Amino acid sequence: MPATAYAHRFAQLPPYIFVELDRLRAEAVSRGEDIINLGIGDPDQPTPRPVVEAMIEAAQNPAYHHYPSNSGLPAFRQAAADYYARIHGVTLDPDSEVATLIGSKDGIAHMPLAYADPGDVVLVPEPGYPVYRSSALFAGAEPYTMPLRRENGFLPDLDAIPDAVYARTKIMYLNYPNNPTAAFATREFFDAVIERADKHGFIVVHDAAYIDVCFGGEAALSFLSVPGGREVGIEMCSLSKTFNMTGWRIGFVAGRSDLVRGLSGFKANMDSGVFNAVQAAGAVALNQYETLVPPINRTYLERVEALTAGMQELGWTDFVPPRGTFYAWLQTRGGMSSMQMTKLLLERAGVVVVPGLAFGAQGEGYFRMAMTTTAARISEACQRIKKANLE
Repeated sequence: MPATAYAHRFAQLPPYIFVELDRLRAEAVSRGEDIINLGIGDPDQPTPRPVVEAMIEAAQNPAYHHYPSNSGLPAFRQAAADYYARIHGVTLDPDSEVATLIGSKDGIAHMPLAYADPGDVVLVPEPGYPVYRSSALFAGAEPYTMPLRRENGFLPDLDAIPDAVYARTKIMYLNYPNNPTAAFATREFFDAVIERADKHGFIVVHDAAYIDVCFGGEAALSFLSVPGGREVGIEMCSLSKTFNMTGWRIGFVAGRSDLVRGLSGFKANMDSGVFNAVQAAGAVALNQYETLVPPINRTYLERVEALTAGMQELGWTDFVPPRGTFYAWLQTRGGMSSMQMTKLLLERAGVVVVPGLAFGAQGEGYFRMAMTTTAARISEACQRIKKANLE
């Protein structure tokens, strides 16, 4: 039987570089090498015990064994609204301005399918989460790259986007604190985004997956907390990174009620929601935020300090310690491409990182380190890199 060709929409996607990285890492492990994995963006710490215990209890409740509602468990939506009020100073109606998601990726991926038509433009930050671009392509929309450059604080240059592009724009994706650069958005930047969204009538989708992963003494800014933000957009929120719950697949969308309703209505045709027991446990996580999150962030701060010390010893003076996320975004050495740098670090130092090219063409010349292992292993990785003498 001949091979069946992929659909055209799938064939448009660029090669998934992570597959090649996994292959190279697996080969090294099979040779018995001790690999330090700073590539994966998956917290290594366990989910907090109170959340696990809440899940065990909820899973035994027969009332939770049926299909969940389309918009989500009321207790979870209320916990999300309460979290926004306490942490971000934003008042939300849990019945109309919050809906449960199967992780924030669920909402991010489905927004163009719900709101963009062929010929519409979707503004995509780059380097950035690959799903922004792929979701636009799947919807038949035209992704338009907004480069994130160091000289601009890794914020898009809004003035560089032509008015003709703005006129066709349906969605703008933003993500702060940013993956992979770890940059923070400023109030002035969000003000400028809101001004343009209001003028041109496009939707702002702020990916806030790392909004609570902060450890530099500065809280990250919610787009919804900026005057005018909730009138032009929504925020995609995730429990994955904040509470070490990546495998639980739970998040929520918050913001403008018609956009929340539209996304939920689209998703009603695509999935059957999140297991109610997971939502009950998620409500416990959000309600205990002030107790559960600070210890997690202190651990990341210890790892940032270990990486910073290691970079200083290496003499990499261009290194900027991150204030949030658990990523470090570094320039390659010696004029190497991001893939060359990645392969050399694996071959000579036994350290896995992610090449900047994995986040789009604008990521070339950089690589990302994830602080998802212990401070001791991060220090060891720096020592290995020093011995490898890459420059």
